[in-house]
Amino acid sequence: MAAIQVGHRSPDVTAPTHDGQHFVLSDFRGHKVVVLFFYPADGSLVCTAEACAFRDAYTSFTDAGAAVVGVSGDSLDAHRGFVANHKLPFQLLSDADGQIRKAFGVPKTLGLFPGRVTYVIDKKGIVRHIFSSQLAASQHVAEALKVVEQLLREST
Repeated sequence: MAAIQVGHRSPDVTAPTHDGQHFVLSDFRGHKVVVLFFYPADGSLVCTAEACAFRDAYTSFTDAGAAVVGVSGDSLDAHRGFVANHKLPFQLLSDADGQIRKAFGVPKTLGLFPGRVTYVIDKKGIVRHIFSSQLAASQHVAEALKVVEQLLREST
């Protein structure tokens, strides 16, 4: 499947969450902007920095009307430990079979490692911004927040 681009409708994906719920992306349509960030693995240095940067900016995202959701191939048990260790206030989705990555067309880095890509999806389900960088963890947060705040200004 081709990679999702800015202006495309996001695929409707579903997955179990670390907190025992079931995430359905289309449930947010008409209600919230969604910041969906894909990261390689719980606990790695850059992934931890990224998750903690989203944690530290979480109130800014929610104040602007956005939900933040992380996605990796790790198990729900691994996600629960990652959330507890770093006090993450957002849901983490387990994409153990890689179907969510495939639906979005998230590329692998160097053809081997799961890519690190952040999508900002507006209330209509349209992808408004994509940021991809394997190493610039905090820039994922800054880029996403800038777009979320712009979407908030456009809606008022």
